[in-house]
Formats: sequence, C-alpha cells, structure tokens
Amino acid sequence: MNARATAAGLLAAAALVALGAVPAGAAERPPSAPTPERAASAPGTLDTLARFFARDGALARTAAAPRVDGASVPVRVLSPDFVAGKPGAPVARVEFRASRAVASDGQKASLWTVKQPGGGWQVVNIATGDDEIRYAELGHGFVFREPQIDAWYVLRGAKVLPLDEDAVRAVGRGGTSLAAYRERVVRAYGDKLPGSAYARRGVAGGYDEPAPAPRETPAVAALGAGAGLLLALTATVTLRRRRGAGRP
Repeated sequence: MNARATAAGLLAAAALVALGAVPAGAAERPPSAPTPERAASAPGTLDTLARFFARDGALARTAAAPRVDGASVPVRVLSPDFVAGKPGAPVARVEFRASRAVASDGQKASLWTVKQPGGGWQVVNIATGDDEIRYAELGHGFVFREPQIDAWYVLRGAKVLPLDEDAVRAVGRGGTSLAAYRERVVRAYGDKLPGSAYARRGVAGGYDEPAPAPRETPAVAALGAGAGLLLALTATVTLRRRRGAGRP
C-alpha cells in the first residue's frame, strides 16, 4: 500500500511550499478568499494543482485542466478535550475544510483551507486522494477522523459507527456507544495529550506499535496560523494509509 503523510498538528507557518508555488522560507502567503470554495478555485491554486497533477510526468501540465468538484466539507478530528474528559466536549472538532480537486485524467486531490485570523480563507495543503470529501459523503452526518490509526467514523446519536476498515478494527462492524468509544481513546491516548511527557518528547503516532509507511505527498503547503492543533500525539506526522480499489 502507498501511504500519505500530512504535516501534523496543522502547524502555523507562512509560505506555500508546493511544487515551486512559493519558494521555501518566503514570507508571503497565498492569497485568502471570502469562502473556502473561492480559495480552492482561485487561479493561483489551479495553477499549483496543474503542477501537482503533472508530477512525475503523469500528464502534461498544460493538459491537467484541474477543476474543483463541489462544495467544501468540514473535516473533524478527534478532540483532545473529549479524550481528557472535559465536560461538554464534543468527540471531534473541525480543523479545516476540504475541497475535491480533479484532473483531466481522473486524478483526485484534497485541498485544505483554514480561516485566517483577519478573515478570509486560505489553502494550506494539497494532498493526494479525496478521503476527506469521500467519507463526508459516505457518512452524511457528523463524520470525524481518528488520525492516529487513520480511522473514519460517523456519530449517529450516541453511537459511533465505522466508515472504513481501520474503524471496523477499532470498534467492530456494528460500531460502539459513544461512552465505550471514549473509554477506548482514553486508554489509547489519555497519557499522550498536549502537555504530557509523551507530547514533550515529540513522539509521532498514537501507539507504541510501528506506524505505517508515509503516503506520498507531492505537494504540501505550510499551514496557516489560523489552523487549530491536532492531538499532540501526532507531533511529527499524521499517517494515513491509502486503501485499494475495494475500500468503502
């Protein structure tokens, strides 16, 4: 399997470092837009996407003809407040919005946008595949991701249901109660929250078991200062495995 690695923690940074879009270390930021959709479909973003899709000679840059397909979706990630048992904390919180980009040859990518402190939305990452949008469409509700094991779920009332095989392995094909899910993530991550000794050591991944190989990420944008931090236990990289053609 291939794997995709994304910059963990949505770390604040200043430049789009993607296929030469902006030189590494440059002070300027990609322009912001009034909505995630406008940011995703901006001419500069589409130009970067053309280079992204043309990497490794996959197709000619001039033939890539990238387009943004549909509206953006909120991407929720397991909340450290929920793991810590903070009263009223939701199981997951929105970290960014994602839009699906498609090339002329059918390649897909996910454009991540975050709201900036001064207003407006900015593209902060381009990643292979469209997991974020696909699982949002599959779940039709409060969809969220547990990044440490690359598992996707949907919350239905007080039940957590799996949307992929990683989630099935975690909670069973029939899902589990929200209370039981919290017990599981507390066991797994309760000692790895922000401020813990584990977090201070800068350890990557949520478990002590070997992590999967990182997925190819041909274009990664340094993320904007408006992005919230993921769990500290993803301090180095968040690993997401790409599944084969039989994935849900």
